[in-house]
Amino acid sequence: MTRKSVGYVELVWICPRCSTKNPGPQKFCNGCGAPQPENVPFEQPAEEKLLKDAGAIARAKAGPDIHCPYCGARNPAGAKFCGGCGGDLAGGPARARGSVLGAHRAGPAPKVKCPACGTENQPDASRCANCGAALPSVAMATAAAPTAGAQGPAKGLPVPLLIGGGVCLLLGALAMFLLFGRTSAVEASVASVHWERAVEIEAYGPVERQGWRDEIPADAQLGACRLEYFTSQPEPAPVATEVCGTPYTVDEGSGYGEVVQDCVYEVYQDRCTYVVQEWSAVDTVTSQADSLSPAWPSTQLRSDQRAVQQTETYSVVLSSDSETYTYRPESEAEFRQFQLGSSWSLEVNALGGIRSIEPAR
Repeated sequence: MTRKSVGYVELVWICPRCSTKNPGPQKFCNGCGAPQPENVPFEQPAEEKLLKDAGAIARAKAGPDIHCPYCGARNPAGAKFCGGCGGDLAGGPARARGSVLGAHRAGPAPKVKCPACGTENQPDASRCANCGAALPSVAMATAAAPTAGAQGPAKGLPVPLLIGGGVCLLLGALAMFLLFGRTSAVEASVASVHWERAVEIEAYGPVERQGWRDEIPADAQLGACRLEYFTSQPEPAPVATEVCGTPYTVDEGSGYGEVVQDCVYEVYQDRCTYVVQEWSAVDTVTSQADSLSPAWPSTQLRSDQRAVQQTETYSVVLSSDSETYTYRPESEAEFRQFQLGSSWSLEVNALGGIRSIEPAR
C-alpha cells in the first residue's frame, strides 16, 4: 500500500493554562502569553484548508519542532539556538510526529456552541463572541454531542450465564459421546444386495478454455480477449487503476499536519478464450443390478476415445425383526460373501450405524 500525500494543513493547540485555542505554528498562547508546552497535543481545526503558501508548506515539511531544554520555548526543526533564550538546542527534545489525528475535514464545519452561555460561534473561534468563555475543541464538541440512533457499547453476558452455558455445552458433548459410543449386538439376515459400476470415457479433440494471455499454451488457437482485474499492488503499473481510501491527517510535530491517502493499484491484464487439442470427459457408462455378480459395462470406443476412471459401489441391506441396516462392502470379494438369507452378527450404535459385522456362528 502506498501513502499518497494530498497536502498540508495548519493544526491547532489548546493552552492548558487558559484554554485558548491557538494556531499550531504559534509559539506562545494568544490568551495568556504562555509558551507552548512540550507535551500539549496538536489537534485538527474545525475545517482543514490545504496550505497554498510555499513558505508555510516548506515549514510543514521541515520536520518536528524542538523545545528548548532551558526555557521550554518552541523552535523550528533545524534551529541550532533557542529563539527565546539563545540556549543551545543540541539536547532539546523533538516533538513526536506520525500520529493519525482523524479523517481530513475538508467540508464546512458546524458552529461551536458556547458551554457557558449557549451562543453559537464560528467553528475556528477560540472564545465565545458573547461572553468571552473559552470554546471547546472540535473533537470535544463532537464527542459531547450524541449521534442520533447511536448505541452504547455492547454489554457482555453476565459471568454466571457464561459459565452455565459452558457447562451445558460440555454436558451436551459428553452425552453425544456416550450416545454414539454405546453399541449393541444384533443378529440379522441379508434381505437384498445391490451393485453399481461406472466407466468414464474421454475423447481427444478441441476444447475451449479461458486464461491469462501469458499463461496460454503456445500451440493454442487464440480467441477473444478483454482486460480484467488481475491483482493489486502498492506501486503504479502501465495498466492499472489507482484506488485510494479516505484522506486522513497525520501530525507532523510542527503545528502542521499532512493529509494523506492510502492507495493501491488494481492491475488489469488480458484474459482470453482459446482452443486446445486435449483429452476431456465426454460420457460415463454405467451398469447396476440387485445380484452378487457385478460386471463392468461394455464400452464401444472410437479411435479418438479412451476409458479412464472406473468406480464401483456395493450395498447390502440386512433385516432383524422390524429393523433394517445398510452395510457397504469395500470390495467385490467382500460383497460376494453376502448371500441372500445368510445370517450375520452386527454391532450397531444408537443411530443404527454398523460398527462391525461378521458371519453368525
